[in-house]
Amino acid sequence: MSRKLNVAIVGATGVVGSIMRRLLAEERDKWGEIRLIASPRSAGKVLNVGDEAITVQAIGPDVFAGIDIAHFDLPDEVSAEWVPVAAAAGAVVIDKSAHFRMDPEVPLVCREANPEAARIRPKGIIANANCTTLALIPTLAALNEAFGLVSMSVASYQAASGSGKEGLEALYAQVDKTAGIERIGTDHGDVRAVLGAEYDTPFGAPLALNVVPKVGGWKDGGWTSEELKVRNESRKILGLPELKVASTCVRVPVAVGHSQAVHATFANEVSVEAAHRVLDAAEGVDLVDDPANGVYPMPIDSVGKHGTQVGRVRQSIDFPNSLEFFVVGDNLMKGAALNSIETAELVRQELEANA
Repeated sequence: MSRKLNVAIVGATGVVGSIMRRLLAEERDKWGEIRLIASPRSAGKVLNVGDEAITVQAIGPDVFAGIDIAHFDLPDEVSAEWVPVAAAAGAVVIDKSAHFRMDPEVPLVCREANPEAARIRPKGIIANANCTTLALIPTLAALNEAFGLVSMSVASYQAASGSGKEGLEALYAQVDKTAGIERIGTDHGDVRAVLGAEYDTPFGAPLALNVVPKVGGWKDGGWTSEELKVRNESRKILGLPELKVASTCVRVPVAVGHSQAVHATFANEVSVEAAHRVLDAAEGVDLVDDPANGVYPMPIDSVGKHGTQVGRVRQSIDFPNSLEFFVVGDNLMKGAALNSIETAELVRQELEANA
């Protein structure tokens, strides 16, 4: 190709945007101009991409001119407005919001499962899956290819950063407030009394010294939007429209790293030994499974890691052709920034090969 592709980060000032700037700096030689875009209130800020200082531009109809690939990390309703504008300007848009994920004309891409889907984008848009789904997919894709996934039941334990910077700040504020409690005793109201106004948080309840069995908005039948995303997005990415999925999503007082306990049933016979061989060779998966020596996946060890971690792999006792396992992934890394960067690399290779 005669020139390097120009790339934009839309939502460059956020938590995920900061990670994307770092990831782009690590592969700076692959790209031409890097443009940082955010809301008008952030316009004029100077942010670094490696050693390069770049002034943030306000999102607007003309800001996408000359951009080849645009990474979007904005709220659903804002992406709904601006993603089509960027695509109409000629950019291939990789969008992290939920707005376009289930659109049949928008591919939902995870490199470890369906990289070929990135080539079929009639609207010029590629969707990035939910961070919970993306922590699961590399493991599920490998096991599905080997044994044929039929159904799964998932319980997620999701970090506060899944609610963005506001969620992190709320958790830290609550932890600070509860640090002075001498004892909880038998009166569980002590923590509630200490936290006071902290009920008004992104989680809908106090999170410090607590877990909240609600992530996302309420949907029909008592399900949450997050639980339905795990079901619908896994089906779409894996190409298994009939996959049976049960999901319960819980917010836990962890800063970064989504964890999931999975029961998976397969069409073919499966063993722990066979699963270990598959997972040890799987792209994007780190097998961390030596519980006798205290080695298993934990969110505290996942932060900043590119691979998702899987361990506690067990043969189900009462269910044939089934495994139990525990998966952990950095929700800001693979769950957002890295998957978008990996998808952009697929597009870059395609465009350069066809130039």
